[in-house]
Amino acid sequence: MNGAESLVRTLVGGGVDVTFTNPGTSEMHFVAALDRVDGMRCVLCLFEGVATGAADGYARMAGKPAATLLHLGPGLGNALANVHNAKKAHSPMINVVGDHAIAHKRYDSPLTSDIETLARPMSHWVRTGASSMTVAMDGCDAIVEARRAPGRIATLILPADTAWGEGCGAIAVPPQRGRAKVDEASVRDAATVAKLGPGTMLLIGDAGLRGGALAWASRISAKTGCRLMAPGANARVERGAGRVSIGRVPYPVEQALALLADVKHLVLVGAPPPVAFFAYPGKPSVTTPPGCAISTLAEVGEDIADALVRLADAVGATKTAPVFAKARTPALPTDQTLDPATIGAVVGALIPEGAIICDESVTTGRAFFATTEGAPPHDWLQLTGGAIGEGMPMAVGAAIACPDRKVINLEADGSAMYTVQALWTQAREKLNVLTIIWANRAYRILRNELAAVGAENPGRKAHDMLSLDNPAIDWVSLARGMGVDACRVTTSDAFAKAMKAGLAETGPYLIEVVI
Repeated sequence: MNGAESLVRTLVGGGVDVTFTNPGTSEMHFVAALDRVDGMRCVLCLFEGVATGAADGYARMAGKPAATLLHLGPGLGNALANVHNAKKAHSPMINVVGDHAIAHKRYDSPLTSDIETLARPMSHWVRTGASSMTVAMDGCDAIVEARRAPGRIATLILPADTAWGEGCGAIAVPPQRGRAKVDEASVRDAATVAKLGPGTMLLIGDAGLRGGALAWASRISAKTGCRLMAPGANARVERGAGRVSIGRVPYPVEQALALLADVKHLVLVGAPPPVAFFAYPGKPSVTTPPGCAISTLAEVGEDIADALVRLADAVGATKTAPVFAKARTPALPTDQTLDPATIGAVVGALIPEGAIICDESVTTGRAFFATTEGAPPHDWLQLTGGAIGEGMPMAVGAAIACPDRKVINLEADGSAMYTVQALWTQAREKLNVLTIIWANRAYRILRNELAAVGAENPGRKAHDMLSLDNPAIDWVSLARGMGVDACRVTTSDAFAKAMKAGLAETGPYLIEVVI
């Protein structure tokens, strides 16, 4: 048994049973080992950013890491934007990056690079395999690191000779550790603040946005009068009718400042303090008001559900009923032009129970939370790190993690072009994904940002840098060219009809919504 097979057997034995791959010559022994080891699903991606984005989506829904297989430094470089997004989402991920054989590195052949230096800014743990006899233990350590709460990025660099040389066999991976409990002093302090009522806000993130934890937060809110809010972007929110509805801090600085203006005490529950996405001339970077006292109940990665249960007990809310969203869907708009309001109504009316929403709407979907809160129970996954090109790959990973659930990808046209190759993987794997493209034929968010940063009198050059309409992208042709059936719609009636048809499909389908 060679090192590559020892590594693959260790991964499978440790519960890592999906690999998103874009391999090259240096990874061929790993590829061959995949045929000799049962239990590993291999998903080919035509761009490395699709592989890492898919691993992110998979981890968010499966609750465990997938592996990626990447080709040397340039392959890792192509993958890094969605590794960044996964890191911000606290998704566990194991990147296996092939490298030249150790003896070959000194010749500085064209693909030679410093892979460790490339990997470190986006990884929590980086190691280069030193021997075929130890690479299985490296894989075991990578699994342990990736599974550390709340989820970490582990990058294992695999020189070709550590893969083809004699291996030691599989290494048993130790059980995963549970999340650390919050200390009692933090619970007491949070209870004191929560009892102050409406001037207090609990900002909840991480695992606090799952159903059970949110129900305890709702009890606390109902008992004390404190407010609940989530950060602007979250890895996964369980929401819909029969679940607790929670709003998000808005992206525009002015809206965030207005929302938080009367908050005197902010308690962080698995969330960072709210700040502006960018710096803007004459506008604050911190969106809490001056004098707002900020304290922490639970850090990201701690046992948030347990902390909220204990906080509920401390404020006397254990028997208080949580407030759940009622079943409520907007009426389907008829014979109307397509804009964010009519689009949101159609989406809110048609989301099926158990759907997984992969949201990279950027500008079009900012108000979708309001129109979908009463839809049947569903999960909402967002772009967390701001590096566009996450939505389509994230849908791939979510669909593989949950093959019995419908995945709906709400996707901006400009963002989609970064990782359009994901459509090919959806077709190849016959994934149950409905992709809806918001075709405003512009980097609309950047047009807004042009004004927000105070850039005055933009002319033709500035306009052209933010436009996608010369030529217009033909999403129907692109999708069909990659094996995904598609249609184009321009009215609310046509969109509703197309969405119903797409939801009825069991394989991938794409709708281009022209705005």
